[in-house]
Amino acid sequence: MSEMFGAFLSSELKKWVRDPMMSFMIWYPMLFALLGRYVLPYAADASGFSILEYADFALVILALMCPMIFGAITGFSILDDRDDAVLSAVQVTPLSIHQFLSFRFFVVFVMSFLACIFVLWFSDIYPLGWVDMVAISFLASLGAPLSGILINVLASNKIEGFAVMKGTGMLLVFPILALLFNDARELLFAIVPGFWPAKLLSIVVRGRGLTFLGYSQYLVIGTVYAILLSLLAYRWFLRKLRV
Repeated sequence: MSEMFGAFLSSELKKWVRDPMMSFMIWYPMLFALLGRYVLPYAADASGFSILEYADFALVILALMCPMIFGAITGFSILDDRDDAVLSAVQVTPLSIHQFLSFRFFVVFVMSFLACIFVLWFSDIYPLGWVDMVAISFLASLGAPLSGILINVLASNKIEGFAVMKGTGMLLVFPILALLFNDARELLFAIVPGFWPAKLLSIVVRGRGLTFLGYSQYLVIGTVYAILLSLLAYRWFLRKLRV
């Protein structure tokens, strides 16, 4: 079984590299890291703007882009498999459709997690501790599988998938707006999974005791909420596949 998963992982990565759009998107986290490290500080210095005062806003944007991008990559990859009838073929192999999809979502979660840590560390906008970086990256990256599933629930091909990606990407504005509130009004934005890592990051940057909920509450509730949403979306996707 381990050899099967290893062969699948190698095949999946090769497919990402061969596809021009997906291979280009793989480099997005590096682009985000470079923007955070050089472009944003340069623009702030040139305009006399203190980036440290709004470090949480900048870091939230950079961090939440990683799961969105990797979720899109795996979403497009699964769309390809649907077009090529790969998912139907998997059902007659020793590997169940659930194992096949779960492994892919786990891989994209891990890749998003590592990319998010790298972006937060390399951008160096604010000196985050490693424990905080891991917690924030973990919580943010739970959105990667969800993003990939939603693309396949709402789209039937890559063109529709790209439109869905852009549409769901617009939801990024809600976690950013949530940073403007530190009372119960922030919960108006809590329906978006990115709200929870955004507020967790805000606590680290601005200090504890300044938000409606505490560090552990954002982390635990956000984790449970993201997993539940992913499971619901996954069941929706299976019904669409009639599995």
